Amino acid sequence: MSTILIIILVLLVIGALPTWPYSSGFGYGPSGILGIILIILIILALTGRL
Repeated sequence: MSTILIIILVLLVIGALPTWPYSSGFGYGPSGILGIILIILIILALTGRL
């Protein structure tokens, strides 16, 4: 279950990168927030608490 959750979050981080012209005003906020969530979930999965 945690592996599937981590894979989904990795795809969300890649999808949130501001690469399209209309999303240039977004900055790195969306991918930064998802990146922090991903790091927290990886740490919880490695420690066995997830």
